[in-house]
Amino acid sequence: MRFRGQKSAIWILCAAAALACGTGCDDTAKHAVKVQPVQISVPTPKQEPLPELALNAGHRVILPLSVKTPDGAEWLAAESEAAFEAGEQDFQAGHLGKARDEFDQALDQLLGSGFDLEADARLNELYRRIVDTVSQDELDAFRDGDGFREQKATPAAIDEIAEQPIPQPEVFDPSLRGRAEGEVGAIGHDLPLTVNDPVLAYLNYFKTPRGSAIVETGLRRAGRYRAMVQRVLEDEGMPQDLIYLAQAESAFQPQAVSKAGARGLWHFMSYAGHKYGLQKNWWLDERQDPEKATHAAARDLRDLYDQFGDWYLAMAAYNSGAGTVQHAIERTGYADFWELYRRNVLPRETQNYVPIILALTLISKDPARYGVEFEPEPPLKADSVKPGQAIDLRLVAETIDTDLETLRGLNPELLRLVTPSDPEFVLRLPEGTAEHFFAEIADIPP
Repeated sequence: MRFRGQKSAIWILCAAAALACGTGCDDTAKHAVKVQPVQISVPTPKQEPLPELALNAGHRVILPLSVKTPDGAEWLAAESEAAFEAGEQDFQAGHLGKARDEFDQALDQLLGSGFDLEADARLNELYRRIVDTVSQDELDAFRDGDGFREQKATPAAIDEIAEQPIPQPEVFDPSLRGRAEGEVGAIGHDLPLTVNDPVLAYLNYFKTPRGSAIVETGLRRAGRYRAMVQRVLEDEGMPQDLIYLAQAESAFQPQAVSKAGARGLWHFMSYAGHKYGLQKNWWLDERQDPEKATHAAARDLRDLYDQFGDWYLAMAAYNSGAGTVQHAIERTGYADFWELYRRNVLPRETQNYVPIILALTLISKDPARYGVEFEPEPPLKADSVKPGQAIDLRLVAETIDTDLETLRGLNPELLRLVTPSDPEFVLRLPEGTAEHFFAEIADIPP
């Protein structure tokens, strides 16, 4: 109010001066008006003394701040969790595209870090929480609409066989040993073949209805991948008979997943796959890429053979890890698989693993000798294209007039219905459709 009154007084004085001027300049000269500006006093702020710094009483010096080096796993968990929480907020706000990118980022940070998520309780819990949240029922429409639903995995037959005690028949087929031993001397092989009681037990098991179904499925599906696997093994300078590890592990089903979480034709765990260059993120898992996984498996097995100098020990280490086999050797002093088998110092699954592979090798090399009949599936033939951007497989199927399942069969590494946005990603199409795909896709806005 004080400043408003002062302002009004000034305007009144100015008006009076203007009125005086209007009556004549002479009057104005005789009766000059002087306006004295109102003096406004500005209070001086009270200066408070600065507080004295707290010093070390004994030395009167300021101690330096201690810097704690952040823990890598702790930092990773914080970064991934922040991206995940941002995705949840954007999802609730209806920003589905942004939420998808943030969920992708959260998982990519974990999966691409190189950390063994299963060995770190906090990272493993965070990974499970992210996956479980995105898989909840309320996200069904979101996942379906944007191709978020992950394709279904196939249980691995090796779990059913290797985790159980070796099936011991009451009476062996008396001719089984003779047939197997005769085969070893008659067929070519570039890995050692042994015929003993554990191998004969599995040869006998694979004659049962359940066992023969597993063998026939693997031999039938091997037709899709045999030529590719043989070519890759030759390129990597590895024995051709290693193909039977894939038959034992997955029965040549790229989506096969073990109870422990190993995936693909060659059953890589995520950290082992990462070690050999197999990428895993929200959109794809290259452990399920048959060709890339075959290259990785060949290199892994080469490293194991170089370490142990024995193919049976290398196979055992491929199953349970080099550390497990090395520890068994150090405990017993025997670098021999069958001696470790007799001493029961390997996990049951690993003890059974090598006899399973040998039995499948013998049957696969001469199926008729064991009464196995099957019709192999034709080799997969495909055109390879680079879409250059993320693209929905349903749109691709429509443009080239094929079915979605055919596309997924050619690209089993894709976990969802959308390709990555990586411009270098290679999409496989049915043979002879690449030109038609590019012609049709050119008319569709990006």
